[in-house]
Amino acid sequence: MGSHHFGKSHRHDTSTAQGPFSLPERPVRVGIAGPIGTGKTTLLIELVRYAHDRGIVCGAITNDVYTTVDADIVARSGVLQDDRLKGIATGGCPHTAIRDDVSVNDAAVVELALGHPEVDLVFIESGGDNLTTTFSRELVHKWICVIDVSAGDKIPSKGGPGITDSDMLVVNKTDLAEHVHASLEIFDRDLAAARGDKPYVLATNTEPATIESVFEIVHGWVKEPV
Repeated sequence: MGSHHFGKSHRHDTSTAQGPFSLPERPVRVGIAGPIGTGKTTLLIELVRYAHDRGIVCGAITNDVYTTVDADIVARSGVLQDDRLKGIATGGCPHTAIRDDVSVNDAAVVELALGHPEVDLVFIESGGDNLTTTFSRELVHKWICVIDVSAGDKIPSKGGPGITDSDMLVVNKTDLAEHVHASLEIFDRDLAAARGDKPYVLATNTEPATIESVFEIVHGWVKEPV
C-alpha cells in the first residue's frame, strides 16, 4: 500500500550565488531528477496523463547523455504531440545540463513556449544521476527527485540535495519492497525527519492513487503563482 506525506508547499528561492533572477511565470517548469532506473520517464508519462485529464496542456524536455531514448519512450506512449516533446543528448554528465550550463534546456523550453503558447506546464527530465543532483533555479520553478525502494531503505538516511532540497521527493516502486527486503516504514520515518515540511510520496505505478497524489502537488504548483 502506498503512503504519502504532504508538507507545506514553498515557492522556490529566487536567489543564487550569482544573484537574483526571474523566470517567466508560464509555462511552469518542473524538473524530474534521480538515479537511473528509478522510473522518472514513466512518472513523467503518468503525470502528463493526469494533467491532460484536468485540461492542463503539457510539454516535455528529456535529457540523455548520447541518445534520445527517454524522449522516444514518451513519444511511443502517445501522451504528447511530437512537437511538444524534445529529446536532448547532453554529451556529458546529466547534471551539467540541468545545473551547471542550463542553456540547452532553457532554449528548448523557450522554443516550445513560443511555438505553443497554450502550454501550461513543461516537464524537464534529467538523465539518470545520483542524490547530489540538483536543478538550477534559473531553469526550473520546482523539481522532483525520484528514488526507488530497490536501492534499499537506507537511502533517505544518506542525505544529499535530492533527499533534503527537492520540492517533492517520490519513492517509487513500493510494490517491490517485500521482494528486496526494504521497509516502507523506515522510508517513511527517515524521510519525515529529513524532509521536514517538504512533501514526499511513496508511490507505485500499480496503484494509480499514489501517482495521483504526486500529481495533486504538481497541480498546486500550476495553479499558484510560482
